[in-house]
Amino acid sequence: MNPYDILGVNKSSSDDEIKKAFRKAAHKYHPDKEGGDENKFKEINEAYQILSNKEKRAQYDQFGQTFNGASGGPGGGGGFDFSQFKQQAQNGSFEFNFGGGGGGFSDIFEDMYGKKSSRTRGRDIQVRTKITFKEMIEGITKKIELYKSTTCNGCSGTGGDKNSKETTCEKCKGSGSVQKVMRTMLGNFAQTVTCNDCEGRGKRYEKQCADCKGKGKKDEDVIESVEIPAGINNGQTILVNGRGEAGENGGPAGDLLIVVEVINDSKFIREEDNINSEVHISFSQAALGSKVDVETVDDSVTMKIPSGTQSGEIFRIRNKGVPRLQRMGRGDHMVTVVVDVPTKLSRSQKKLIEELTKEGL
Repeated sequence: MNPYDILGVNKSSSDDEIKKAFRKAAHKYHPDKEGGDENKFKEINEAYQILSNKEKRAQYDQFGQTFNGASGGPGGGGGFDFSQFKQQAQNGSFEFNFGGGGGGFSDIFEDMYGKKSSRTRGRDIQVRTKITFKEMIEGITKKIELYKSTTCNGCSGTGGDKNSKETTCEKCKGSGSVQKVMRTMLGNFAQTVTCNDCEGRGKRYEKQCADCKGKGKKDEDVIESVEIPAGINNGQTILVNGRGEAGENGGPAGDLLIVVEVINDSKFIREEDNINSEVHISFSQAALGSKVDVETVDDSVTMKIPSGTQSGEIFRIRNKGVPRLQRMGRGDHMVTVVVDVPTKLSRSQKKLIEELTKEGL
């Protein structure tokens, strides 16, 4: 027996990869499943017993096909004979502990047939919404349209007609779970699973809710109002607790996650908490100095241009930037001056510039 071939892995496969391969194969060939194969299932389990144990795996890698799963037989070093393990398993007398830590068979069989809580949390919903640059500055209440599963108002999520009598489930006697006997290579064992008659509620109604057909929830169009705070970053996600899809059997609802996209502005560029923009001035304004109106996200501000200002110089207008998210205050507005050099001059203008050149300007 080559355990690597049986599980479809190789010697370089990690423990997680081996475990995943075993899960997949065990699901496929389990005797209680349609199309299952008991002999193949036993073979898969034997292979996993070797490869999931570091010592046995190392021994197999060293001795190859001569390995018998034993490190305590003749010439061995303290293990057990795997042939005895097989015989005990076939007789149903092998005691195997499904508790304790470390995963292994316990969590694998729970995945396949295990008990799960009847109160299941609803799924999360993620959506994207767009806001303008100005809405990012000011904050906005955004209405988000969703199609989602919600708790049925007709029965408040119970699944039963509100005028119908509630009775204890006969199959599980109100516990919400039943025992199922499983046959494996390790022998028979009982596993607690959710009652499928009452879906884990422990109660049943004589008549189902007409609105949700007994499901306790239904899919419908919903409009959610979401507060988007001022100063939010492009691509940032807002988490709204309990506004996702409804849970199962009274379980909590999931969460609503909103990814915010801020539309680029033609005038302003955000850089952290600051806003950048440009202002164009003439050659004479730069040389002689001037006052210009600068548009900010709030209003127009008059800014002084000192004489001798060079193109590319940056001036700061304080507290006119982006509101600091979850903090006090705002960033600044950074204004880059662009001096426009005329491309066409009249004769008189050229003459004046030539005279200024003679003066050393």
